Amino acid sequence: MNNKTAILWSLTFAITAVAAIASAQHRFRYHDETRAKPLNLVPATVDPGTNRSKIKETGAKVKISGNGIPDHLVGQFPNRGNPHSVSAQKIRLSVPANPTSTGAITPLQLGWNFGVSLNGVVFDPLAAEYWHGDPQSGWSYNALSGAISLGLDANHAHVQPNGKYHYHGVPTGLIEMLDWSAKRHSPLIGYAADGFPIYAMTGAVNGEVTEMTSSYRLKPGNRPGGASPDGLYDGTFNEDYAYVPGQGNLDQCNGAFTVSEEYPEGTYAYFLTEEYPVVPRCFIGSPDQSFRFGRR
Repeated sequence: MNNKTAILWSLTFAITAVAAIASAQHRFRYHDETRAKPLNLVPATVDPGTNRSKIKETGAKVKISGNGIPDHLVGQFPNRGNPHSVSAQKIRLSVPANPTSTGAITPLQLGWNFGVSLNGVVFDPLAAEYWHGDPQSGWSYNALSGAISLGLDANHAHVQPNGKYHYHGVPTGLIEMLDWSAKRHSPLIGYAADGFPIYAMTGAVNGEVTEMTSSYRLKPGNRPGGASPDGLYDGTFNEDYAYVPGQGNLDQCNGAFTVSEEYPEGTYAYFLTEEYPVVPRCFIGSPDQSFRFGRR
């Protein structure tokens, strides 16, 4: 290689590297919002099509398959906050039939579904939205804070670029179809990626049906400002909250031991809650790799 060729090769490599860095830096949208706002949910008035879902226990596994189309009405997509349309998916998920705790907590990460509902629609509570578009900033936006318009519908769901409809919060249409009532233990809603069941808002504590409440609370005072966002800890960011043991009847992963119709001998279970985090953000078991879908 002569000097001229070497110089040209070096320049090409440098330009390519700069372009790659620039691309990585602009992979996420820029945001500087620091205040939570009321959620403006899109009414669920649209029939999304035919739901095809199947749950089958085979040996040591529970297998969930389907097309990702919910069995309830959804919002209008595309909409002002979400430019994508609902389309059929290939849902092929698997969880252990007899899940066990690992003895350690595994945080939910971006690119993983927390769980799947009985209708084959996944729970994916994290949003790829960060302070100044920087995932290294330490500040990730809470999808249910209203600070950023994500086009969520009345089921607290919206659509990814590939057409995947997914829940960020309580799936209102689904729990209505399952005849959920505050006076009874929640019906089974779905399964977490580690195999433990998911229920919604009500469970049994010491034999009594009660509301299941989160132990997360807003931090007091103001955010640090400077290179970080300022303003009150008001729920705009996931980092506005802290887990305070004993403040609710649920643990760090929004779970508790409960006795239900499906598990008359009792089981650890995760609960969707009215308050943050709504959908749990960690596992006590080992999440199955089938729930990993990659950065969106």
